[in-house]
Amino acid sequence: MAGRNGAEAARRGLGRGTPLISVAVLGCGNRGADVYARHLAALGARITHLIEPRPARLAEVAARHGLDAGACFADADAFFALGRVADALVIATPDHAHVGPCLQALALGYDVLLEKPICLQESELERLLAAEAASAGRVTVCHVLRATAFFGAVRAVLESGRLGRLVGIQHAENVAYWHYAHSFVRGNWRASPPAAPFLLAKSGHDLDLLRWFAGAPPVRVSSEGGLHHFRPEEAPAGASDRCVTCTVTGCPYDARVIYGERDAALWPVTVLTAGGITLADALEHGPYGRCVYGGGNNVADHQAVTVTFANGVVAQLTVSAFTHNNTRTLKLMGTHGELRAQMERGELELHDFRTNETERWTVDAAGNHGGGDTGLVAAWLAYLRGESGPPTPLVESLDSHRMAFVAERARLAGTVERLG
Repeated sequence: MAGRNGAEAARRGLGRGTPLISVAVLGCGNRGADVYARHLAALGARITHLIEPRPARLAEVAARHGLDAGACFADADAFFALGRVADALVIATPDHAHVGPCLQALALGYDVLLEKPICLQESELERLLAAEAASAGRVTVCHVLRATAFFGAVRAVLESGRLGRLVGIQHAENVAYWHYAHSFVRGNWRASPPAAPFLLAKSGHDLDLLRWFAGAPPVRVSSEGGLHHFRPEEAPAGASDRCVTCTVTGCPYDARVIYGERDAALWPVTVLTAGGITLADALEHGPYGRCVYGGGNNVADHQAVTVTFANGVVAQLTVSAFTHNNTRTLKLMGTHGELRAQMERGELELHDFRTNETERWTVDAAGNHGGGDTGLVAAWLAYLRGESGPPTPLVESLDSHRMAFVAERARLAGTVERLG
């Protein structure tokens, strides 16, 4: 990797000052435009090309970055026909449209920042890995939680040896009732297919963390869960098909409340108003104003997964819609200590069995994904500038997806599945 970084450094003019990295963005939705493109530009990269099928959204994002019509494309094929015209490419298209563009980008030698999930078919994992091996480019999957100060602190405790040998992990992703309604009932991830299964779409980050903490590949997976609540038979009496016409009071999933009480300049409201749409119009006509009991979703709302890793570590992950906080909590259990952590508050608590002492401290967990969005972009830019290797090797990122695919098979069939 050092040799490749050196060659890239020479090609980009490193050694003559900080290089200006040029990046194209394929997919100008919330993640592509509002997160990655914004952070890249803020950290000194130059956004040079945009690919987005929605004309109004494309024009909106192009104006942010001062791009003219010649740098904007409605489809990926027209962009790729130019050859390699930037140092790197962000792919933040819908879930089902990740692999094809990534293969095209690798064939041209692009370094790629690929939004998760990588793919929707397990067979595509090895196909992508083979394409990367044959390319001058490298794929970095957007597993942003590794780039947070919070989970970096958890990892540091593990590496310090204070827990002894890691034996077990209990990890919970508390999705929050309103977040689940936004993304997995009304939003793009409400049905699988075409979107990824709930576990992969929402907890790919968490499975990646389990792999990172365990430090070994997964060998056995089981899972239980299902769609418990967001179904037509659960609707309260008198419920309307849209919140703006509903007279039911006290519904926690009322879109008028969920979006009306939040900052209009921030996610998730910006998802509804992208392209200049008003919030009122979005609630009256768009998907985010529909009743959550309308039956338009099929993904699980509560799921538990058990993973055994090759070194004997056993991890348990619970991901649930039915939580108040939108955060992650975890407990790492070792032969000589226990670590508890709460991401939203940045709290860590270490119990040392050898000294019988308890240490508590906090870590900055502010920002989107606890600062992970900015952290990942910064790490990727450092790689593009030849200052480090890729933030996470693709071969390791694939394990999170393998676990998700296998867990979904286990959930549906009621089996224990083996990997490898």
